[in-house]
Amino acid sequence: MERVTLRIPKQQIEEVEQMVETGEFPNRSEAIRAAVRDMLNEHDGNGTETTNKRTWAKV
Repeated sequence: MERVTLRIPKQQIEEVEQMVETGEFPNRSEAIRAAVRDMLNEHDGNGTETTNKRTWAKV
């Protein structure tokens, strides 16, 4: 596994922390990995979105 450094708005990190605290994920890293997997699964092999479109940028 590789380490990636990224900046995420504080509110989003707080929401991820809440998901960890309630046991939905064991830690922040796993929650973020799950989000990346979901994003990749929503795209086909050509890198284009499938019919289930999602807006990923939430500010």
